[in-house]
Amino acid sequence: MSTVPSTGPSAGNTGRAVEIRHLRAFLAVADESSVTRAAARLRLTQPAVSRTLAALERHLGIRLVDRSTHHLALTPEGVAFRDRAATAVAAFDAALDPGDLRRRPLRLGHAWSAFGRHTTPLLRSWQERFPRTPLELRRIDDRTAGLTRGEVDAALLRGPVETPGLVTEVLYEEERVAAVAVDGPLASRATLRLADLATGTVVLNTVSGTTTPDLWPPSARPAATLTVANTDDWLTAIAAGRGTGVSAASTATMHPHAGVTYRPLVDAPPLPVLLARRDAPGHPALADLAALAREIVARDAGE
Repeated sequence: MSTVPSTGPSAGNTGRAVEIRHLRAFLAVADESSVTRAAARLRLTQPAVSRTLAALERHLGIRLVDRSTHHLALTPEGVAFRDRAATAVAAFDAALDPGDLRRRPLRLGHAWSAFGRHTTPLLRSWQERFPRTPLELRRIDDRTAGLTRGEVDAALLRGPVETPGLVTEVLYEEERVAAVAVDGPLASRATLRLADLATGTVVLNTVSGTTTPDLWPPSARPAATLTVANTDDWLTAIAAGRGTGVSAASTATMHPHAGVTYRPLVDAPPLPVLLARRDAPGHPALADLAALAREIVARDAGE
């Protein structure tokens, strides 16, 4: 029987130590956001996973998973505990497997355009250098791409991020572009300015986007705004002629749309592209990811 020291406030109250299986069950539920899918992944029954998770929570004296909705989510305590559990499991596996053949995937979140034109080089280079650690790219429509909820280990974000508990590094900056309907009056212009968009409606992605009315001077804010919740709805609204939009230049290549054309926005400040992680022990390959991301940006800049 493999055990790990308990770190919870009620350590020793149950009379039984926490086992690695408890941590594996919790991590599977955290990854899958579903007891059913976690059970299938672990090749266990759903009741067995539920009992194991409940036993871990009783031992720690805290709730790790919010079960109040159909879609399971980690509690704030669960998010904090996830990194500790993952570190403990990784250390245990490494001790039994010196070749480190069972390292868990490194989950990299993004809200819409990933690493821009650097995305494919990053994925290919990672596979070549770290074939034993899968790099999973996950799009999550959230300002921190699931990072604060513990759904990913790191995230590629755009614009300033002021969320507490995160550590960010600016990798490079992207120019901004205007997105307009292909049959609209602004599509014939080679370049556009913020004032050109402000006379009409501007479509804002208020869930994962970075553009707000504050991008315009206080005396020249958009005449009207239309809010949406993700990039797909943002593109659909613009293609339908319901308004125009502002985004990073990478959106033009990562999200082409038959009804939308992109134009350089010459007077908008550039948008920083960040690599973010939680300010806590995390996946052991995070340092490798940051180093490779910097290398790819530097290499492409020198071409």
